[in-house]
Amino acid sequence: MMQTLDVLKAARSVVIKIGTALIAREDADGVRTEWLTALAQDVAALRKQGKNVTIISSGGIALGRSALGISPQTPPQKIPLEHKQAASSVGQFRVFHGYHEAFSAQELTCAQILLTMTETENRAMHLNARATLQTLLDKGIVPIINENDTVSTAEIRFGDNDRLAARVAQMINADVVVLLSTIDGLYTANPYKNPGAQHIPIVETLGDEHVSMAGDALPGLSTGGMKSKIEAAQTALRAGIPLLIADGRAEHALDNIFNNAEMRCTLFMASAHEKNARKSWIHAHLKPKGAVYVDSGALQALKNGKSLLPVGVKKVEGVFARGDAVEIRALEDGQRLGIGLSAYSSKDAGDIMGKKSADILEILGYAGRDELIHRNDMVLEV
Repeated sequence: MMQTLDVLKAARSVVIKIGTALIAREDADGVRTEWLTALAQDVAALRKQGKNVTIISSGGIALGRSALGISPQTPPQKIPLEHKQAASSVGQFRVFHGYHEAFSAQELTCAQILLTMTETENRAMHLNARATLQTLLDKGIVPIINENDTVSTAEIRFGDNDRLAARVAQMINADVVVLLSTIDGLYTANPYKNPGAQHIPIVETLGDEHVSMAGDALPGLSTGGMKSKIEAAQTALRAGIPLLIADGRAEHALDNIFNNAEMRCTLFMASAHEKNARKSWIHAHLKPKGAVYVDSGALQALKNGKSLLPVGVKKVEGVFARGDAVEIRALEDGQRLGIGLSAYSSKDAGDIMGKKSADILEILGYAGRDELIHRNDMVLEV
């Protein structure tokens, strides 16, 4: 499994999903304290290696069951939505408290973030959420994310945190997604029902045959299953992000995954073509609502892989909102240089063009982004 270790060692930004069965005790009456302590130690070790770690954690509904009188034996699919939401409002506090206690002991600060599908589908909200996450990571803070089950409806839910992990990885342009579960990867058939099922260590190209191998969640506290993990892998791979499924039940499982070549898991590889998928989507499917014209200094900075700062913008055309696509053009001859998603509306962009990022607060009255267009949100054509 050296190929898997190579992917993990090279990753600078890691999204780790923690399944309900890992974080919650079997009686759903509290967190698995010793396991969570070991996880915090593993995360601290990854942070010391220079890796940013973002955690997607299940467990809120499970840990709120007792307050609602819901038996731990009741499958999640049989709990009415309003009862799940009420249980989540109780259990979410217990989950985060467990993380806070474990991570504080490692001198790590964690932050709680609750997301719905809306934040990842709406471009402006997507930019806001991404900027918040990036700020936390830049400050050395570990985001602990869960779906906002209390306010989500059946129509706008991720449905499980496997999919949420893949969406967050897309949002922050992560290098790898690790799904910690109660199974050590993908098999040719359900290993709980078919003892002859063969483990698959690496999936070079995810196809229909792999989808057909997946099954639904087993009875218990979990809501995902291999089916949701395959769907998460499809989402991650479309953004060029490899995804790993591993058994996380043992203490220090995360340390094992990143350091033990013998650790059994399944790695879904992202191809070179898929690594450019997000920018291809921006380039091909977003109609520009306006244009910003840049000077020669800004153009050179863009060619060197930098983001577009307000100081390099000399002219703004069109009417656009924050998160809309705009063309990037050369001031000298109007040549189209590329396309990107603007972090500001056309009015605000016009007010701050030619100005230093440090002056944005004074000009607009609020502290916006340093970049007018982030390098991850643009496609250059020169």
